[in-house]
Amino acid sequence: MAVTLQDVQAAHQRIRDFIYFTPAPHSDELSQITGQQVYLKLDNLQRTGAFKERGALNKILTLTDDEKRHGVIAASAGNHAQAVAYHATQRGIRARIVMPLMTPLVKVSSTTNFGADVILHGANYDEACAEATRLSEEDRMTFLHPFDDDAVIAGQGTIGLELLEQISGLEAIVVPVGGGGLIGGVACAVKETNPQVRVIGVQTERLPSMLRAAETGQPVTVSAEATIADGIAVRRAGENTLPLVLRYVDELVTVDEEEIANAILVLLEREKTLAEGAGAVALASLLQHKTSLNGQRTAVLVCGGNIDVSLLARIIERGLVKDGRRTRLRIHLTDRPGALHSLTRIIAEARANIVQTAHDRAHYGVNLGDTVIDVTLETRGDDHIAEIGQMLTDAGYRHQRIE
Repeated sequence: MAVTLQDVQAAHQRIRDFIYFTPAPHSDELSQITGQQVYLKLDNLQRTGAFKERGALNKILTLTDDEKRHGVIAASAGNHAQAVAYHATQRGIRARIVMPLMTPLVKVSSTTNFGADVILHGANYDEACAEATRLSEEDRMTFLHPFDDDAVIAGQGTIGLELLEQISGLEAIVVPVGGGGLIGGVACAVKETNPQVRVIGVQTERLPSMLRAAETGQPVTVSAEATIADGIAVRRAGENTLPLVLRYVDELVTVDEEEIANAILVLLEREKTLAEGAGAVALASLLQHKTSLNGQRTAVLVCGGNIDVSLLARIIERGLVKDGRRTRLRIHLTDRPGALHSLTRIIAEARANIVQTAHDRAHYGVNLGDTVIDVTLETRGDDHIAEIGQMLTDAGYRHQRIE
């Protein structure tokens, strides 16, 4: 193996004074929900909002003086970009970052604010990476790979050392997986120290590049897909990371988009913890019982919190609808003075709150002299929605729930 336990230990000594030793609190509520003893490793609390600082800094601290003079370049959907920008700039090293065109604005702005020159290029990470590689050769800048680099892998592995120190009797670790730098380093550090700890990787169902590579024994390029877990949207597993995964990782599972969104909402509402899509996939696998774990003392990596606020708003709204805390009813009523007042009186008696209304007199089979109104309501759950529906039916209103 190119990366060893000694490499991770050396990285830990190298970066420890500059990286936040993030907490790993136990969650009683998530333990009850998932059936595991859940500890959340909160690397979303790093200065740039993600674990990527560990690997980026370890690589930067190993650069030669000549490499520092020419500067560094990286390709990233956001978190690696911010990590490189911040730690390179802090040390007076020029940083250039190539980011895919669809990178969330919050990550582009943050990378620029940390001092890097940002170039938007390509539809996905692979295209951005190809451009960064070309520019690195053209301008003699050192290319900092986000995952397929030994120094980066070793730096990410320091999370494993911290978890072994923080959680007495640790039995399992659940890790988000993109290209494999994080799980490769963590698994090496943990398994070489205590082989009994189970290491489980989680990918988005839309881009299972590591799962396919593990099945075939070599990196496989999967089709490009959009995902809310953009931080792990990697189409091809790393050449250096795959051998580590094959040797040390016990299980690989996938989660879909709705499961990831639900995990983001659970972390926000139950734990008051903000996670991006990639940072929530590990918990998503436990919430959906995708792993083979059964009551183990389990560390769940919440590895990033840089989520676009517009996406977060949509996730929250969809979650409220799914939980029955928000619903939309389409109600037919006569188009005359006082008709809306009569309707809202019934809704008020049901103790529901009106969020939005919209009239339509031309569609949905509306008779002349009638109208349809779509009413969005804040409710207390599906039972409350059923109660409102029954009250409307009893009052003679024709209505339907808009899913």
